[in-house]
Amino acid sequence: MSYVSPAIRTIFTDVTGPMSDFQMLGRCAKPEADMMGCLEAYGLDRGLRKCQDLIDEFYECQTLKKQFARFVAMRKERERQIACGILTGDKKYVSPRIDSY
Repeated sequence: MSYVSPAIRTIFTDVTGPMSDFQMLGRCAKPEADMMGCLEAYGLDRGLRKCQDLIDEFYECQTLKKQFARFVAMRKERERQIACGILTGDKKYVSPRIDSY
């Protein structure tokens, strides 16, 4: 993830800076606000080190990489069990129980 900080701050950089944010999407609004608050408190250079956990949390909210990797791993495990003969017949495509989360 790359961050761009203006070399010279003017009123125009302050006005056009928040044009691309996630505050309207709802799902990523809180992680983004936490990340931006931390970056504002420490500054960009030092904040990239101090706020790394909040940056990672926001990045995951944006991309859903871990969630997709988990989905792929579950799919591979199901395909492996079908190939080994553990899941046969109607058990191949049975959805998990609702409360099994």
